[in-house]
Amino acid sequence: MKKILIILSLLISFTSAYSITVDEIVSSAKDTWQKEKTISVPDFSLIDLEGNIHTDESTKGKYLVINFWATWCPPCLKEIPAFVEFYENNKDTVLILGLDYEQTNRQAIIDFTDTFMVNYPVILFNEKNGPQFAGFGEVFGMPTTYVYNPAGQLVDFKMGEMDIESLQQAVLK
Repeated sequence: MKKILIILSLLISFTSAYSITVDEIVSSAKDTWQKEKTISVPDFSLIDLEGNIHTDESTKGKYLVINFWATWCPPCLKEIPAFVEFYENNKDTVLILGLDYEQTNRQAIIDFTDTFMVNYPVILFNEKNGPQFAGFGEVFGMPTTYVYNPAGQLVDFKMGEMDIESLQQAVLK
């Protein structure tokens, strides 16, 4: 009996010592960027799947949503319908750029985005676009989303799945 109590007390103290959660990590990351009130959209020039060029200048005047995702990421796949619906309802005031953060062939991504009926520009990670991805901020996990206001100031950040309510709240800030 004494051995069981000792083992249980060691287990309890060990688990409480290492009980940091993903939410706490995300909260800490969010607190860090909120301290930096001057984070602005970086200089960029990205080419989407359709050959259109998106720059920091061409996106001014709209909310800019930068969403890092990958085809192998389950939360990324789960959030795509929310992004599609949000973009359909807000494309006059919001531009979503889906930054595919994986090296894969162009046709595979076209087939994938057609299957999910993605209606916003998708940017491939390639030799031209890839080096610019880091300018938006670090990606510790996927999906990761950055939201900039029409003046180009960062107003929201989320690591993890975004839903329509979160997107609407970010745009209302």
